[in-house]
Amino acid sequence: MPVRDWLAALAVISAWGINFVVIKVGLHEIPPLLLGGLRFGLVAFPAVFFIKRPLLAWRSLLLYALTLSFGQFVFLFTAIYVGMPAGLASLVLQSQAFFTVLIAALFLGERVRWPNVLGIVVAVLGLVLIEQGALPGSVSVLGFILTLCAALSWACGNIVVKRIGKVDMLGLVVWAALIPPIPFFVLSWVIEGPARIRHSLLSISAVGVASVIYLALVATIVGYVLWGRLLGRHPVSKIAPLSLLIPVIGLVSSWLLLGEHLSLIQWVGGAVVMLGLALNVFGLQFAQKIFSGKARN
Repeated sequence: MPVRDWLAALAVISAWGINFVVIKVGLHEIPPLLLGGLRFGLVAFPAVFFIKRPLLAWRSLLLYALTLSFGQFVFLFTAIYVGMPAGLASLVLQSQAFFTVLIAALFLGERVRWPNVLGIVVAVLGLVLIEQGALPGSVSVLGFILTLCAALSWACGNIVVKRIGKVDMLGLVVWAALIPPIPFFVLSWVIEGPARIRHSLLSISAVGVASVIYLALVATIVGYVLWGRLLGRHPVSKIAPLSLLIPVIGLVSSWLLLGEHLSLIQWVGGAVVMLGLALNVFGLQFAQKIFSGKARN
């Protein structure tokens, strides 16, 4: 992979790692469904008036919007809101790498090799340790499940991007952002209520505004454009697992900025998940080197 693509991947990883802290901060002032609507509303407007619509069917735009945008964040925002720690969410969400590999095998015909299977098994064990090692009241079971749902939605979105192929990613991100605010605002009106919406908007602080701006411009426009271009240039099985560095940044930033702490068992579980991700990315390459070395001997 070219150096510029590695730098792009590093930029996305950093933006998305800190993203979880920003979400947690934003949710202190704005309820999750309203926050989702504001995020994608700011992505779409006013940019949609200056950026051309990408040359693809509205059906593809709809699938992209409902998976990577609405589906992922309606689950993730709600998960963090109901008690999922930001740092832990950044780790559990990376199960999208395994969901992506499995879905790519089913719908794109990409081969699932034994390191992928082993990595999935190891990562699932790590997720079980994380859930079981939670201190009483520190992790919401509902939040944990919702984060896994967010990971599945992200994985489905990765496949949509792969099927779309080469496209103007900036145009895709901006025009697809027209769709999520509709279900977000409707659900916010029904579930969170007009009184709460009005109070949140009238009492929002500079920190709350900055959170929305970061989520819209940095995490969404910059992050998705770069990530989509990487998926378009390289195999899904090579790009998706690069996200294994996101929880490192997410956990460290949550510890430094939010004072979040994990139990010893959860740290072990996190290490096991990272091991599973590493097996998924590097397992086949490592095995080939070992067997080729034995063959030469």
